[in-house]
Amino acid sequence: MGRPHPSPWVRRLFIGLGLAALALAVLGVFLPVLPTTPFVLLAAALFARGSARLHQHLRHHKIFGPIIQDWEEHRSMPPGVKPWAFTLLAISFAASIYAVESTPLRLVLAVLGLILALFLRRVPVRALTPEENARREASA
Repeated sequence: MGRPHPSPWVRRLFIGLGLAALALAVLGVFLPVLPTTPFVLLAAALFARGSARLHQHLRHHKIFGPIIQDWEEHRSMPPGVKPWAFTLLAISFAASIYAVESTPLRLVLAVLGLILALFLRRVPVRALTPEENARREASA
């Protein structure tokens, strides 16, 4: 990823923002409306600019590490993930918009959902490597 910023104050800011993103990622594990993966990737990017040690710790985490390593290596999604992501995005935002009574908040949620859907649409889907194909077939 990147190197830590030369300024100690900016590094602290990146670390603080990375911890906030990681907290949102952990909440996303338990709350279906909150996505986990984007916050994990954001935390990794922020830690890369704030602390090489925290970035490496997150990259080697048992749960979050594979997500980060896969993104850093391929900058794409494995096949089959994008339809699930669109479905969960649509369900989550539809439920949130339905549950909220405030019209301005509904509009904010709708715009945020649209922005996320457009971003998701732009993420490329990669072909599986032979090793990944073998793992997928073995687990099926």
